[in-house]
Amino acid sequence: MKMKSIGIALACVGAAVLLAACGDKGGSASSAAASAPTGQLNVGIIQLVEHQALDAANKGIVDELAARGYKDGGKIKIDQQNAQADQSNMKNIAQRFVSNNSALIFAIATPAAQTVANTTKTIPIVGTAITDYQTARLVKSNEKPGTNVTGSSDMNPIAEQAQLIKDFVPNLKTLGVIYNSSEVNSEVQVNALKTVAQKMGVTLKIATVSNVNDIQQAANSLVGKVQAIYIPTDNVLASAMPTLIKVTNQAKLPVICGEPNMVKNGGLATIGIDYYELGKIAGDMGADILDGKSKPENMAIRYQQQFKAMVNAKTAKEIGIQIPDSVKSKAEIIQ
Repeated sequence: MKMKSIGIALACVGAAVLLAACGDKGGSASSAAASAPTGQLNVGIIQLVEHQALDAANKGIVDELAARGYKDGGKIKIDQQNAQADQSNMKNIAQRFVSNNSALIFAIATPAAQTVANTTKTIPIVGTAITDYQTARLVKSNEKPGTNVTGSSDMNPIAEQAQLIKDFVPNLKTLGVIYNSSEVNSEVQVNALKTVAQKMGVTLKIATVSNVNDIQQAANSLVGKVQAIYIPTDNVLASAMPTLIKVTNQAKLPVICGEPNMVKNGGLATIGIDYYELGKIAGDMGADILDGKSKPENMAIRYQQQFKAMVNAKTAKEIGIQIPDSVKSKAEIIQ
């Protein structure tokens, strides 16, 4: 009996080694198709954290994939994972996608994309809600990635946003900025704003945060020192807008935001990214990869060409500011 048990154990080990040798950690489309008994391709979606902008981008990806013939449960099986802004979660999710021989991975937000890109150099990765792929070291250049990563960028129209602030505050001289200094996306936007502000003769007063617990203190530090506040498309701020708006509304400070969902959550106004449309761009790029038409290394980063203007009329009333006619004519006014 003992010899028989040893023989069975050795056979199991041999089978495991054989399976491991046959596995393709690169997770190409062909290997994924072969490993899925139904013929479905495994597609992973990793989202950094839950908030409206990233949720919208996620929906855009899924809807565009379906429109291109890749509906979840049909040709593909989508594995949706939310990391809840936790680095260890991101690593586990990335490893899960690799182990599942994913044919394609979508990464929503920079930290998620960086984690996945550090985990696999062969599985195609399509990012979205990422401002500058090159600065984030995800690609060699935004024009020709040269890696297994490509995607759609949420780079904001910074100059237009700065002008929007002046539309509300014509005598603008001091502008507050709040952002997470450890978020590459936010750094890129704030650096662009510094250049624009200098040309406009506006002084920036900057307060940085590390997490949502810092937001109230950062906002309070600017009260009485600035005429308005600008916040970029920052994941920490986007996930805790009510905390910020409670302070700014009491101080009667207008907050110009990086994107419309922040306005829906109490910000005054924006001209910015539509994250649903941004997700659709990423979904379209992913479908091209699944079709075999393109590879990430040759796919330039794509940008949204049209931006969405929005004003929160309720916030305007609460802080006692008039909506200029020039803004009314081009913006969606929400209550």
